[in-house]
Amino acid sequence: MPGSVQYVAAAALQRNDEYDISRTVQAVPFWQRLKFATIAFLIRIVMPPLMFLKTTSTALFNPKLAASNRPFIIKSYPTKKSLPIRIFLPRSYDVNSGIKLPVLLTIHGGGFLLGSPVDDDPWNAAFASRHNFLVVALNYSKGPVSRFPCAVYDIEALVGCVLSDPSLLPFMDISRVGMAGWSAGGGLCLSAAQLDSVRARVHALVPIYPVADWVSSNELKARTRRYKPELGGHRAGPRDYLMGMVPLFSWAYVTAGQRLDDPLLSPYFVPRERLPGNVFIVGCEMDMLAGEAWRMACKLADRPVPEVTEAVGCQEVVAGKGELILEGDERFSFEDRVDSGRYRWLLVPDTVHGFDHEIDVMVKDPECMADARIKADKLISIVGEWLSEVLNKISK
Repeated sequence: MPGSVQYVAAAALQRNDEYDISRTVQAVPFWQRLKFATIAFLIRIVMPPLMFLKTTSTALFNPKLAASNRPFIIKSYPTKKSLPIRIFLPRSYDVNSGIKLPVLLTIHGGGFLLGSPVDDDPWNAAFASRHNFLVVALNYSKGPVSRFPCAVYDIEALVGCVLSDPSLLPFMDISRVGMAGWSAGGGLCLSAAQLDSVRARVHALVPIYPVADWVSSNELKARTRRYKPELGGHRAGPRDYLMGMVPLFSWAYVTAGQRLDDPLLSPYFVPRERLPGNVFIVGCEMDMLAGEAWRMACKLADRPVPEVTEAVGCQEVVAGKGELILEGDERFSFEDRVDSGRYRWLLVPDTVHGFDHEIDVMVKDPECMADARIKADKLISIVGEWLSEVLNKISK
């Protein structure tokens, strides 16, 4: 594996097969499929008890934290009984007040194979209370049992169920609805919003480090993120930690023969008019998905789109601990109005994929996570302020 500086510089050496929009998914050799299937099976066996133990231990040893993150209600709909959703109300909200709240629908990550809505409980609970939103954590079926485009249509179905739910209508202002997602969930946010039934009801999107372009090879993506050895610890590594997982995730989600430039799979290729008119894309500077997020933000904002070989952000460490760059450097932040829409980009500096979630076990770097938690808290405020402003203007 090349060193960090050379790795980024090598982005100029793009091979022809690394970005071919006519490319389709190639079949995985039998022994590789067997390996992936075994891993996926073990994950399905091991993860539920681990999640139960984690939730139980939090409730036992930190009951105040567990209570603050607990959803108002967990429910399922008859058409999607296996996909329970989690609904959060602001802690100060009086259910008898008659006040209707703006709605944020969120979609968890996990590479289309892992994860559940529970993963986002701390973020959803904090967002609901800080910004006075009703937050609904959506769910979707996972690969390899349910492959693309099943998850996209699961989200569509649940959006319809939630926004028509008689038990929730007294609390919801359905003229003010946004949708957000992380990683795979960010991609699903952009994919599901292309469907007529969703686009008609969801008015703003916040994809956070989304999967947006499957055409780029993983090697090309990894070369165009930033590597900063001067940061030390986990962030000094010369290899993106997702690289060991993406082959499994790709196999689990996309079948052989699938066109990779299908906009439902790769939202980067969707025409702007097929999405809601307000999109705020968030990327992480030290994330192999940052380049595609950046290019999509530029494309939506009608800016020149960077080459697929261009590295995102900058090589220098330009922000202090917990700091974001909100003005003065459009590599990190911009917002443009195009037609009647608003398109915003925010690149979180010196952070890795999943920085706003509990990735301590994978990262094993207290300094990295301390920096990440401050930035994650700031991001909740920035996203909430932007969504509130956008949705309030739409509803008037």
